[in-house]
Amino acid sequence: MSANTKRVSVGGVVVGGGESVKIQSMCTTKTADVQSTVGQILSLEEAGCDIIRVSVLDEADAAAIRAIRDAIHIPLVADIHFSYKLAIAAIENGCDKVRINPGNIGGEAQIKAVADCIKAHRIAVRVGANTGSVEKRYLEKYGKNEHSLVESALHNVRILEREGVEDIVISVKASSVPLTVAAYTLLSQKCSYPLHIGVTEAGTERMAIVKSSAALGALLLNGIGDTMRVSITDDPVKEVYAARDILRAVGLDNNFVNVISCPTCGRCMWNSMELAQKITQRTRGIKKPLKVAVMGCVVNGPGEAKDCDIGIAGAKDYCVIFRGGEIIRKVPSAEAEQIFTAEIERLVND
Repeated sequence: MSANTKRVSVGGVVVGGGESVKIQSMCTTKTADVQSTVGQILSLEEAGCDIIRVSVLDEADAAAIRAIRDAIHIPLVADIHFSYKLAIAAIENGCDKVRINPGNIGGEAQIKAVADCIKAHRIAVRVGANTGSVEKRYLEKYGKNEHSLVESALHNVRILEREGVEDIVISVKASSVPLTVAAYTLLSQKCSYPLHIGVTEAGTERMAIVKSSAALGALLLNGIGDTMRVSITDDPVKEVYAARDILRAVGLDNNFVNVISCPTCGRCMWNSMELAQKITQRTRGIKKPLKVAVMGCVVNGPGEAKDCDIGIAGAKDYCVIFRGGEIIRKVPSAEAEQIFTAEIERLVND
């Protein structure tokens, strides 16, 4: 969300130039299966996805772009490798952005043909490198590090620049957290194009979220990143929820109910863990800046959560509800969940 990056429009959604960080994901369906692909995209939209990418592996995929685009409400990115003809077909069928590496789609004539098509349709393009696609010459010169990643990406950018393409987004993904952070940090110093950040091949849910939180959190806190994807080997809806949570954790999205809770200790004499989980689930989709606390004990709870709009803490036979660190109600434990939920609903609806 750096204010120093260029503004690029992707189907009317602006990235870069200080705009909010946009959440991206990618379909796992066969693109030519329009019904399945549209269904997955609509689920991703509901979860909060801003931009969606699909693979274009053949002519059937490219032809499906138009029907998919007409049925969804967010920008559609076509991902193409090694075929300039498929890139042109995807653009002509209405994609809002293409993800290509000009260095692998053919010779000078083929690159020019794709570049001319991009300009004619006034769409954006994402180029970049990951640790599996760095050109051999850069690996030989620098080794497998941030310098080879960045130089490989910028090489592809320069090819498009020579053809007059201007609306470019860049990525330099690695599966290593330190390398991802180093590469994007270096790239941000070398160019002003918007950056799409992510950890590639991050793994299954738990480790993918850990890796992405560490890398993307570090970058975002330093003002690096204009669009992001949390790559998870699972339902892509989980990618969107994880990305949203990262943006909230680093303070770039405050329009939600922030549920804080203590880990509990031996002083806790009621099931605060269960209530914390229930409240988190019930408030997940609410877009209102509120801070709610579920604390383990009355000894420390109200004071530790003094900055919350509403909070609850428990003892053996009762719970206290507090605001601004001051107790406003003492209620029986058996009624605490119902009463506290009603208090939260009142704040949400005010």
